[in-house]
Amino acid sequence: MLSTFLCKEAQQPNIFISYVWRYTAISDLMINEQIRDKEVRVIGENGEQLGVMSSKEAMRLAEEAELDLVKIAPTAQPPVCRIVDYGKYKYEQIRREKEAKKKQKVVEVKEIRLSPNIDTNDLNTKTNAARKFLTKGDRVKITLRFRGREMAHMNNSKHILDDFAEALADVAVVEKAPKVEGRSMTMFLAQKK
Repeated sequence: MLSTFLCKEAQQPNIFISYVWRYTAISDLMINEQIRDKEVRVIGENGEQLGVMSSKEAMRLAEEAELDLVKIAPTAQPPVCRIVDYGKYKYEQIRREKEAKKKQKVVEVKEIRLSPNIDTNDLNTKTNAARKFLTKGDRVKITLRFRGREMAHMNNSKHILDDFAEALADVAVVEKAPKVEGRSMTMFLAQKK
């Protein structure tokens, strides 16, 4: 909301100063006077159900307990509010989010590129790299890239991907079988469980 006021300090009527008023919510939760619903379902400070009542009545109960009224489920019918210390509630919520973030494991997809005329020692090196990725829990995408005249012999080179999967059979399982996509043939491997 933009409003313009006449600058009285400058004592000149033609100088204007504009102020920008912004509503910045500390969080997405509504607390105390921000709750404007007619009726709300109230949960007490100890977790007991206090029932459905007007928001003014719920505010009165929160003030008597010297705590805040926090809307925790705005989409419910009627909205659910809880009488709680807002600072503690926000702290607990942030702590729970951090714990959940620590426990989640992001699975990355690592790519290994091969060519149709790869030598056995190079293939062994790539196999060892893939083994290392798989033991860390990542998925591995093996790409067999074709250039020029190699495109004519795509089907004959499928055995390279099969040999690669066979060499890693003790730690990996084929998640997606070899598939031709444009100028390359791809296969996905995942850790064996």
